[in-house]
Amino acid sequence: EVQLVESGGGLVQPGGSLRLSCQASGFTFSSTAMNWVRQAPGKGVEWVSDISSSGVFKTYAHSVKGRFTISRDNAKNTLYLQMNSLKPEDTAVYYCSRGRTPPPGGQGTQVIVSS
Repeated sequence: EVQLVESGGGLVQPGGSLRLSCQASGFTFSSTAMNWVRQAPGKGVEWVSDISSSGVFKTYAHSVKGRFTISRDNAKNTLYLQMNSLKPEDTAVYYCSRGRTPPPGGQGTQVIVSS
């Protein structure tokens, strides 16, 4: 059974930082490209970033480029998202996924950027 468990969200002031983690199991993580996607309250799903299976290739949405960094540790089956210079518009539930939509039954981790 594929499981993706996100953690690390919380309440942070504008300009602050958070590091999200995603523990993966049930598939060959080291052979799988991964994504972070998010969904803000009342809005559709937005793709945030992806990373190749090796971790060499990374791409970012324009809205987060230069502020967010995606990475992975294949030995630990873990995906990360370092988020710096957070803005109120980054407020959303963040999901890790093998595709560009939240995984079925995914819980995500809530990020709230507010003063």
